[in-house]
Amino acid sequence: MKLLDKYILKQFLSTFFFVVVILLAVISVIDMTDKMDKFAKAELTAGQIFGYYMDFIPWIGSLVAPITIFIATVYVCSRMAGRTEVIAILSAGISFRRMMFPYFMGSFIVAILSFILNGWIIPNSNKSKLAFEVQYLKSKYYYDKQNVHIQVAPDVYLYMKSYNNTNNTGYQFTMERFEDNKLIEKLTANRIEWDTTKKKWTMRDWRIHRVQTIFEKTAGPETTLGADTGKAIITKDTLLSGTSKDTALVIHPKEFESDYRKYDGMTLNELTAYINTLRARGSTGIEVYEVEKYTRYTAPFTIFILVFMGVIVSSRKSRGGTGLQIALGFLLSFIFIIFFTLFRTFAENGSMPPQISVWIPNVIFGIISLIMYKYVPR
Repeated sequence: MKLLDKYILKQFLSTFFFVVVILLAVISVIDMTDKMDKFAKAELTAGQIFGYYMDFIPWIGSLVAPITIFIATVYVCSRMAGRTEVIAILSAGISFRRMMFPYFMGSFIVAILSFILNGWIIPNSNKSKLAFEVQYLKSKYYYDKQNVHIQVAPDVYLYMKSYNNTNNTGYQFTMERFEDNKLIEKLTANRIEWDTTKKKWTMRDWRIHRVQTIFEKTAGPETTLGADTGKAIITKDTLLSGTSKDTALVIHPKEFESDYRKYDGMTLNELTAYINTLRARGSTGIEVYEVEKYTRYTAPFTIFILVFMGVIVSSRKSRGGTGLQIALGFLLSFIFIIFFTLFRTFAENGSMPPQISVWIPNVIFGIISLIMYKYVPR
């Protein structure tokens, strides 16, 4: 690394972290002012509030990182251009492409750090942040869905007419198990209750109906002819019932709790496993979690593209000074946010595949950056 690279990299990273700290301080003060009434109403201690913002700050920092690094790039490069440093660098025989190297080196450091934080570290801290918000800042959540259908395995289906998340009780419960598209077991219960001590479900007024195929033989006068095989199918019905029985079902009460920004508290591994579970169950609303997963993978590329565009926009000395270039940087940041929000909404509504929608803003701004690199004078 040459002296010039160290000089630019130092200015670039120090400006980036300084801007992040300033933004976090401003956002935290505004957020605290907005929530102070709720804190007072919940009678929270200073320690509880402080703990909440220790989780809040990393989360909001990860959100503003891509835009912050773009603003830092524009600021540093425009200052260098204003002090004629860019002209001196190019006049010394260093190509513009070579001059961008320290910027990309800095963006690589931020991108890797951001990917690790967003993928594993921040989601774990978000778990307590989300729990705090649900308990103290949001209205009490009541599960109000009716006629709940859940596919818990390829051939196993659950049904509940209703569920009360206050006492963790499901009503009019049914579980059906199929084999070769034939119903082989049906479990019904008037209600199921979660036992917090045993960590199991207790069925009340339950009944199990099993249909078992004993053997098959050639159709005779006293047998029933199978539709596809031409053979008689001999079956045996078993019926069991009782008033109370403990059982281990694959569902858990937490699945009926508030799903407010649930994806924020999931690591990449947990997101992938949860998406696979929802897909196996045939659930709706998977797109929200898929968008979050793919967004975390595209974020590092977003940082590279914004840094590339920032260097191009601000590398030319302007008569209006650095203020005009910084204002242009804010404008482009605003446009990028609009594009990102727009296509994310499309994906979450099912109008566009999530793995495609999250890449569209990067592709659009990447193409714009390449056009600017080719035609904008520097």
